[in-house]
Amino acid sequence: MSAIATQLSSDTDLDWWRGGVIYQIYPRSFQDSSGDGIGDLNGITERLPYVASLGVDGIWISPFFTSPMRDFGYDVSDYRDVDPMFGTLEDFDLLVATAHRLGLRVMIDLVLSHSSDLHPWFQESRMNRHNDKADWYVWADPKPDGTPPNNWLSIFGGTAWHWDPRRLQYYLHNFLSTQPDLNFHNIDVQNALLDITRFWLDRGVDGFRLDTINFYFADKHLRDNPALPPEKRNASIAPAVNPYNHQEHLYSKTQPENLLFLKRFRELLDEYPGTAAVGEVGDAQYGLKILGDYTREGQGVHMCYAFEFLSGDGMKASRVVETFERLEREAPDGWACWALSNHDVTRHVTRWNLDDQGARCYATLMQCLRGSLCLYQGEELGLTEARVAYEDLRDPYGIEFWPEYVGRDGCRTPMVWEASNLNGGFSRAKPWLPVCPEHLGRAVGLQEHRENAILHHYRRVIAMRAGSPALRSGTQSEMTAEGDLLHFIREKGGERWFCAFNLGGEAVSVHPPEGEWSFVEGVGGTDPGRAITIGGGMRLGPWHYTLLRSVT
Repeated sequence: MSAIATQLSSDTDLDWWRGGVIYQIYPRSFQDSSGDGIGDLNGITERLPYVASLGVDGIWISPFFTSPMRDFGYDVSDYRDVDPMFGTLEDFDLLVATAHRLGLRVMIDLVLSHSSDLHPWFQESRMNRHNDKADWYVWADPKPDGTPPNNWLSIFGGTAWHWDPRRLQYYLHNFLSTQPDLNFHNIDVQNALLDITRFWLDRGVDGFRLDTINFYFADKHLRDNPALPPEKRNASIAPAVNPYNHQEHLYSKTQPENLLFLKRFRELLDEYPGTAAVGEVGDAQYGLKILGDYTREGQGVHMCYAFEFLSGDGMKASRVVETFERLEREAPDGWACWALSNHDVTRHVTRWNLDDQGARCYATLMQCLRGSLCLYQGEELGLTEARVAYEDLRDPYGIEFWPEYVGRDGCRTPMVWEASNLNGGFSRAKPWLPVCPEHLGRAVGLQEHRENAILHHYRRVIAMRAGSPALRSGTQSEMTAEGDLLHFIREKGGERWFCAFNLGGEAVSVHPPEGEWSFVEGVGGTDPGRAITIGGGMRLGPWHYTLLRSVT
């Protein structure tokens, strides 16, 4: 199937990503079509009408490339093929064509910072110090006492260096020891990765989510990272039990040379109008500053995936304001892509102990914020984090730090489609991770027939955002926190919104700015039927909100 046949029509918005809503699919857990207990590409294709019914702009598919699956696809052994457990390249072509017919863009997860140790590049590189790929990975001699060349740590625990007896050298791995880091200082490595990017662009994809985008380059001189004072430690990237949090990662990632590579990457994407890239910035201290550097107009990726609302700290009104103040200060021209949940963190309903009203409040708030958005599969159902027994764990991260950190399996359990099916309609076979029994009562099939289901709420607020130029890409101003009350203005052209959210358990008063406002109906919160007007203001109950709109 040619790329021409799979492209969206040329009259679509080339800036669809700016303010767009992207639905993340974790392919192992979305839909199994083959009966082996593992989700696959044909399963995704089967469920695309459901995804389109949400009103989102596109999908992001986590890795499906050939892989030994030590890190479930984030360890790639062949960048140009589909792992047989997920299907074939022809299955992928069908998925893209189906998505485009439904008006959905397709973004795929490119893991460029590292490969699998089974990738042919690494197999050749480790043979000796003189082969054609000898310098394609980050190799270093030991210190005189035989210890690793520096103090860098792996996110998955322990040293970031692994000894190879063939070369009598260490190789760098910021993640698992089976995920060696590529050497981006070698221009041949950059060219090879850009050729892979072109391969998928020619296949019709609309863009990429770039995994660990700030890990591409390591310091040429392999200098030690300095210690990070305890008061500055932040567990948003790695759990608190992980010593990775004890360092300031000045030299193991986020090197200045990365900007030059991202410029090359952007120039390639610009050859394919309408494509876009979102970069995952993994940094607990400087994430928003990096976001600004990496999303400069025409110089880097279109948007960066921010971790500020993926932590366990809570999304209190003051924290939202502080985040956007920092964004304005550190990345005034940057473009963020916000998320509440993903495949790496505890689902936010559990993380923040939300009831349904709280979950609806946050879903609405996200659709009102400036930036682009990612939704994670099952978020629209209000799914909680699943409890996975130790004997059922598959995530090496959780197995390493159990029980203080239980890993990422709890947010990766299968999607629930039907409550009447033992496996939730996900598979005819035993799933690779157990279906959470508590999730069955929130299955898609049940919620479709419940008028007040959170699934329909997500559809309504996504449609609200899609229909409003101000919410999608307008300015954001006057953001203020008054205790648990958060309010701000969104504006574009003659359209103006006043958005106020009570992010707490007690009623609060809110006083909209002077002017002629109309209540935005049909999206819950506080509407004309429930608004209590008091002297020009109104009261918002716990976890309620009001949205007012004016048009001139």
